[in-house]
Amino acid sequence: MRRSEVIAAESVACLNSALSRLRDIWEEIGIPEDQRLQRTDAVKRHVNMLLTRMIDEEESLKERLLKSIDVCRQELNTLCDELHLPPFEEDDSTILQLEKDLRTRVEVLLKQKKERMQELKLLKQRDQDLCDILCTSPYYVDGQRVPSLDELDQFRRHLSALSVEKESREAEFVKTKNRIILCMEELDHLPNTSFERDVVCEEEEAFCLSKENLSALHQLLFQLEEQITQNQSLCEELRSKILELWDRLQITEEERNAMSLHMTGSKGKTIKALQEELDRLQELKLQNIKIFIEVIRAELSAYWDKCFYSNEQRQTFAPFYDVDYSEDLLALHDVEINRIKQYYEDNKEMFEGVQKWQENWNLFLEHDRKATDPNRFTNRGGNLLKEEKQRAKLQKMLPKLEEELRVRIAAWEGEQEQEFFVGGKKFMDYVAEQWNQFNQDKEKEKQERLNATNVSSSTNSTLRSAFSGTLCQSPVSRPPPSGGKPGLPIRTPTRVFKTPQSRRLEKNKENMSQLSGTAMSGGCHLTFPAQRNLSVNSVASTYSEFARELSKATRANTNPRILNSTITNM
Repeated sequence: MRRSEVIAAESVACLNSALSRLRDIWEEIGIPEDQRLQRTDAVKRHVNMLLTRMIDEEESLKERLLKSIDVCRQELNTLCDELHLPPFEEDDSTILQLEKDLRTRVEVLLKQKKERMQELKLLKQRDQDLCDILCTSPYYVDGQRVPSLDELDQFRRHLSALSVEKESREAEFVKTKNRIILCMEELDHLPNTSFERDVVCEEEEAFCLSKENLSALHQLLFQLEEQITQNQSLCEELRSKILELWDRLQITEEERNAMSLHMTGSKGKTIKALQEELDRLQELKLQNIKIFIEVIRAELSAYWDKCFYSNEQRQTFAPFYDVDYSEDLLALHDVEINRIKQYYEDNKEMFEGVQKWQENWNLFLEHDRKATDPNRFTNRGGNLLKEEKQRAKLQKMLPKLEEELRVRIAAWEGEQEQEFFVGGKKFMDYVAEQWNQFNQDKEKEKQERLNATNVSSSTNSTLRSAFSGTLCQSPVSRPPPSGGKPGLPIRTPTRVFKTPQSRRLEKNKENMSQLSGTAMSGGCHLTFPAQRNLSVNSVASTYSEFARELSKATRANTNPRILNSTITNM
């Protein structure tokens, strides 16, 4: 039996028990039968009415529950669809439990919907704020539709990236703004456009950080920095001209110090002061044209030397030799000095390389000159060895420098499509000429030394021959000056190292000592007439004079026998 049938049976039994009890009470009271029937009928009617009403109410409750279930089902389906959730799965339960479960689920989903819509609203508001600052389009989300969890997550990531972009643009704006302010201060520039005032004068939060505004901001900074660069270049140019004029006009230190405040920086007042000073110097220059031109000529000559100009190249600038001093002549010199300066600066590396070669070449010539100097053997402290090492080093270095310059000059000539001249010649021709001249000088010195050696040898031989036939040998036997045995030839002490010059000097000294020692050794002395006195000094005269004097002295005072004996002993 079902539970409902049991409940109905119990209800009927309960009602019959109640009626039986009422009858007993009525019988005890003594209520007539007809009244007891009436009352029983009344109770039945009342119970029927109550039961009917109860049934109606329960039926109504059931209908409401079923209706609620239907409504909840529909709403639940809608919510699941909006929230992108799977359909609700119903359990096998009573109407009342089912209605409760459905209603509870609907309430939960309605809360989720409300939360999502609230978060969406907040995200959209934040997005709008960021878009207003960055001047970008808002992130598109349907505000009438419940967003899914994935859509909300994407929205959050978008806003996070947008926030990072905002911070980046803010930092870029602040950094650029500060640089703009510094540039304006450097230029003494006041904001004179609405954009410049928005950048400098307004609050940073009020500035729209759009890409267009940031681009305009950078463009403004570029213009200001470009202006500063131009001003710096102008100031450097003005200062360069001022310094040049100061030197040429020989301006005093006191006058220069008065401008020291404006010799740095590039502000407007600095440019004005520099321009005024330059104008003043230009006036002085015109008042001292001759002095000024002469100073420029000295500078021009120095640059010609630095550029290795030949005389022919220098003479091509005819105004250099003009003595009719005028503004036009000064202008021509200005043009030429600027041209040669620029030419030198454009090819400075080349000229410095040639200068290095030239300095090493001069040093090489100096060491070579010292190497042929007889006095170099009076060496103290090892200088001779150092000079020889340096000379050998230079002799190896010069060809390397020449080769390096040859390669660089060839590359330069290929780029410039013109020839590079040194001293009016191509560099390698100039180098070859220097080496040829060096070799010719060396050959000339060699010939001169050879000729000098031959002449010295011939003279010494003649002197020995002449004196051997004239001087008398002492009859007293004396040991030779060298300490050797009598009768052996006299030998001079040997020297460890001799140059050709030192050998010639020592040979002459030896001959002169033999001449003096033989004549004064105690043998037969030569006697000459007073007017024809023969001395060592007379030997230094020409050979013809010496021969004449010797011949006359021999005929007048000398015994042939003694002369022959002298010759034999010699």
